[in-house]
Amino acid sequence: MQEAVSHVEDFVNNPEMATFVPLKSLPVNDSVVIIPTYNEKENVEKMIRKVFSLPGSFDLLIVEDNSPDGTAAIVRSLMPEYPGRLFMEERKGKLGLGTAYIHGFRWALEKGYTYVFEMDCDFSHNPEDLPRLKEACDTGGADLAIGSRYIKGVNVVNWPMGRVLMSYFASKYVRLVTGMPIMDTTAGFKCYRSDVLRAIDFTQIRFIGYAFQIEMKFTVWKLGFKITEVPIIFTDRTEGESKMSKGIFKEAIFGVITLKFQSWFKKYTRVS
Repeated sequence: MQEAVSHVEDFVNNPEMATFVPLKSLPVNDSVVIIPTYNEKENVEKMIRKVFSLPGSFDLLIVEDNSPDGTAAIVRSLMPEYPGRLFMEERKGKLGLGTAYIHGFRWALEKGYTYVFEMDCDFSHNPEDLPRLKEACDTGGADLAIGSRYIKGVNVVNWPMGRVLMSYFASKYVRLVTGMPIMDTTAGFKCYRSDVLRAIDFTQIRFIGYAFQIEMKFTVWKLGFKITEVPIIFTDRTEGESKMSKGIFKEAIFGVITLKFQSWFKKYTRVS
């Protein structure tokens, strides 16, 4: 004990003897919104300014897939205006929605954020709903909050009826096959608590298109986390081009069968 006291006195009397270990720097804000972009020059500046105008102090990460239309240059020009809040990760090409989000998830976890959001850049997801999603996780007890088009009827604006029906019944089909108690199974507007993302082995996530959204929800559900749906109004983009294609839709439809089949032989355990 005397020796220990002596060492303490040495450090007090000679502070230069102390070795200081810097703590991991944490972000000032506890929330980050991840937005993948590819050819979004018409929307990206407006989206960035809108997110930063919201209450609640959200940081923003753009995962940019080498857009030929100059999207990255627009983001880069705005970064000095929002130091320490606007970030961009540039990738070498169009590598898929799923890999973009996983890239963003890893980045957000490394930085120490508590709440990690997904949303599109085209304003189909209303940024003003971000605080409601956060509230569902922060005070509502949810581990994953989903911005849901179908939890209260069908809340979609500017879609042709054929696409509305296709989306609605696709979600119903996914629910039927997987057994997930989620009305909007294909939704891409979400808030995760970081503990959820830390519990997922991203190397086991197989899909890279819109089926990625289904697989992530299925994984979170199988791991036993609490999922809540928050009603939103989904408005189709008015500027830029949609990334939806028959191939993406096909991946979602047939991928669900594969997902369910593999789940019969797979043990879902949380990464410690």
